[in-house]
Amino acid sequence: MVKEPETIKIYIMKALKTILISMALLGTMVASAQKAVVRIYPKHGTVVTTIKKPRVVVHKKTNFYFADGVWYKARGKRYVVCAAPNGIRVKRLPRARRVVVVNGRKLYKYRGVWYKKSGRHYVVVNV
Repeated sequence: MVKEPETIKIYIMKALKTILISMALLGTMVASAQKAVVRIYPKHGTVVTTIKKPRVVVHKKTNFYFADGVWYKARGKRYVVCAAPNGIRVKRLPRARRVVVVNGRKLYKYRGVWYKKSGRHYVVVNV
């Protein structure tokens, strides 16, 4: 049985349409997967040359720099990632902080550092 040329064209067009739709869906899946952002935060002791929008916080006569939830100390023209000193105060925490109730106290956790609200500030505490 020989198919007519019109029937063959219709069959090819349907197959082509299916392939193109499949490719479009696959392309959007790949594109959305590429939009995922993985942030890697520096370990303590890492030296960086610049910090994006740091806030200077003076604690016990030492300048600390707080940017995107990471604490730094100046070393010459560079900055070293350090642990947040206990008792240091900041006005704002990043929005990604988590609210946690520990022993009936409302605390805030961000990147492994615990804060408690004290007036208009957040103070670093040990938990």
